[in-house]
Amino acid sequence: MNKSMLAGVGIGVAAALGVAAVASMNVFSSAPQYAQVVSATPIKETIKTPRQECRNVTVTHRRPVQDENQIAGSVLGAVAGGVLGHQFGGGHGRDLATVAGALGGGYAGNRVQSSMQDNDTYTTQKQRCSTIYDKSEKMLGYDVTYKIGNQQGKVRMDHDPGTQIPLDKSGQLQLTRS
Repeated sequence: MNKSMLAGVGIGVAAALGVAAVASMNVFSSAPQYAQVVSATPIKETIKTPRQECRNVTVTHRRPVQDENQIAGSVLGAVAGGVLGHQFGGGHGRDLATVAGALGGGYAGNRVQSSMQDNDTYTTQKQRCSTIYDKSEKMLGYDVTYKIGNQQGKVRMDHDPGTQIPLDKSGQLQLTRS
């Protein structure tokens, strides 16, 4: 065998090995290794948690009355007014003064008793409660729009993928974190 032939065989073997090495590195593969993320929109759920909130308030009560129509005050006022009116005038004038005094005294006695009954109150403490809702947000995931070459798709992921989503050897999205 001559030297040039040996050299050619050596160069051919080296070239074949080089091509095989490059082919195993996927240098000539035109398939993309990542999907480009176009948008990632967070999906949140609002959670309302109820809780009881109570506070003490002062409540004013009117004491019960036995004489709702203020009859006692009217009668006592009329008697006192009649006695006072009887002190003035003479003859029919005294009679008129007695009647006028009785009417005025009856009205005044009625009003005094009514005022006293309205102001006869007492206070107590009462607990008032209401339901308050505390709001919080729970992250459900992300709606992701992506592109592989000219093809666009959508997927929901449990995390923000960033700008790229890795593809496996068959060209499918790798949705789990590695």
